Amino acid sequence: MKLVSYNIQYGFGSDGRYDLARAARVVAGADIIALQEVERHWLRSSDDDQPELLSRLLPEYYWVYGPAFDMDASERRDGRIVNRRRQFGTMVLSKLPIAWSRLHTLPLRRTVRPLNTRNAALECMIRTPAGPVRVLSLHLAHIAAEERLEQIDYLLAEHRRAPSDGGPWSGADDEPVRNWSNGQPEPENPLAAIWMGDFNMEPGSVEYRRIIGSTPYHRGAAYLDGFVDAAAVAGEPTADFHTHVKTIDGRLTKRRLDHCFVGGMLAGRVRSVSADLGEVASDHFPLRVDIDLETPFATGTGGG
Repeated sequence: MKLVSYNIQYGFGSDGRYDLARAARVVAGADIIALQEVERHWLRSSDDDQPELLSRLLPEYYWVYGPAFDMDASERRDGRIVNRRRQFGTMVLSKLPIAWSRLHTLPLRRTVRPLNTRNAALECMIRTPAGPVRVLSLHLAHIAAEERLEQIDYLLAEHRRAPSDGGPWSGADDEPVRNWSNGQPEPENPLAAIWMGDFNMEPGSVEYRRIIGSTPYHRGAAYLDGFVDAAAVAGEPTADFHTHVKTIDGRLTKRRLDHCFVGGMLAGRVRSVSADLGEVASDHFPLRVDIDLETPFATGTGGG
């Protein structure tokens, strides 16, 4: 299956032009799409409802939007309140139905300077041909490693307890007349997971090592409840592999800030990882991952 993660910078390209349709064309065709920096009702993006517009531009996808923060953007028209919310967050689109989703608003450190904003991870459970997988589109803090570490620790704790926590509901319905389950079986909350997004960290950083662990004696090791860097196990990226270019202290700097981390049981399924370095629809480059989510999980590997 083809996966893509893209920080679309609310539709503004590296050429300074606002064009949400251009960003949608970049990701069209992938089986699962994780987007970051998607917003609703901001002056800078023509007051657009971007999740709604993206759903129209990509009509063959199921989708969920998760706002990291939510502010009033209502106005009074003809004597009535038109209720609107100004939002900024992440989005997942999938050719397969999204069985359930939940939003994790991540720990935030209040700053004096510079501006700091709330971050979030949108978790979507998708039943792939291989088995159920939790796909997260996330955006971590941009200011400091300490804040990102707090966010990563939160997400790792949620990840490891997922199978024991269960999904939106669990257990037998003792009040069937209320029909809480809507006639559906208990939803899965599998250990199998894929994290995609803008992590604002580079390979080898302390945050990166917090996710994948220290280099083990056996370089190919993958723990069942841990994560591996999809790019590392694909074995394709060169030393020049990057997803973001910015002038820092007068020098043009290439950085790999966007990543895909896959659960240990998926480590051997990654086929390729690449970045579209020629795209100008955002200040980031889209990260593309080809992974085998067609072959059913073996029993006991955490897919169920």
